Amino acid sequence: MMNIKNYLFYKSELKNKSDEIYFHSINHSFIYSLTEKSAKPFVLGVLFLLTILVNTGCVDKFDIPVTAGEGNIAGDTVYVQLNPPWEGFNNPNAIFIGNEPFIYVADTNNDRIVMMNLAGAILGTREIKRPVAISQDYQLNLIVCSEFDTLGVTYGAVFKFDLFAAGHDLANAPLSRVLPRPGVSADLKPNVRFTGVCTFYDNSFYVARSGPSNSSIFDPDNSILIFEKKTLSDGTKVDTLLGRLPSLAPLGTGTMTTNGISSLTSFKRLNNDFIITLTGNTSFKSQWLFYNFSSETPGYENRLRPGTSTLMLPNKFVNPEGAAIDNSGNIYIADSGVDSVYKFNSFGDELQSFGGASQFNQPADVAFFDRTLYVIDRGNNRILRFILSTDL
Repeated sequence: MMNIKNYLFYKSELKNKSDEIYFHSINHSFIYSLTEKSAKPFVLGVLFLLTILVNTGCVDKFDIPVTAGEGNIAGDTVYVQLNPPWEGFNNPNAIFIGNEPFIYVADTNNDRIVMMNLAGAILGTREIKRPVAISQDYQLNLIVCSEFDTLGVTYGAVFKFDLFAAGHDLANAPLSRVLPRPGVSADLKPNVRFTGVCTFYDNSFYVARSGPSNSSIFDPDNSILIFEKKTLSDGTKVDTLLGRLPSLAPLGTGTMTTNGISSLTSFKRLNNDFIITLTGNTSFKSQWLFYNFSSETPGYENRLRPGTSTLMLPNKFVNPEGAAIDNSGNIYIADSGVDSVYKFNSFGDELQSFGGASQFNQPADVAFFDRTLYVIDRGNNRILRFILSTDL
């Protein structure tokens, strides 16, 4: 079993050749000295350097848009795009950086999962029908939300790939179906889809389910399902469905709702906190939920109260579809409705954000590793990578 404590000590691989050339071409001492001066000279200096770099073809710069039609936030922060873009995908919807760390992409319309190293080289692929969400537990099992066909009907499904058993040969990794549960006919609902998954430190995981039937108080389609390991009499452990998270309204228009879940993202910590993004009819389309053990009735609550931070302003987002969390607790949200990526600190205050139609076409997901932000640029069938100018 993977020791979660070792996760923080993983070393990243070298980036590709063009990235190395770019980093070695910069006088780091000059960059750092600029940070001690006023903001305006710093920005002008960075822009000057980036102009030189763009002319050499190594990187592109992206200013935060200052007009309402170009995204969201005014400001002077610059994101640097690492080239080349990673292309060859067809309507990709999710990206996840595993604990190895390898990069996993849900290449939806190519009906496959793609495994890459940090330099972008493809290490393996696996055919699976319309994957839309990915996560990985600490036993190196890859958990994928997708679809499958049986008896001429297509159903939403969740599969688990045992990468450890196959020595990380994705094409030959043993496959098991988590949902619909084999032999449980009640799970076969053709109008239900699974839209998000996140894993926790103890290898438990949550699955987001969406569908049109939400009148039941016991089992509405719009739910978050809980899976934990159960030890059988022979000592083997199997993933067991315990039920759904309570106190979440399937059609709620405020907080604490499962109305149109688009993603679930857990923290790399010894807790069960997670970020939820929603595309349903709700005013708060991204929320940080934490389990309050000290409450009179223990259960999930919002870590950030409505109106107390930028993240929790009503109608802040249009169509958020993916989220990521870095080691400092910063939160990144990809909003395909405004072609933008937002960054917030752990208090929900907005930091550097950027985007617009000139930069993205429906960004569907984000991931973060080793100072690099990865963005699924779905409408352009590619993955873009960025480094904040202050990290150069």
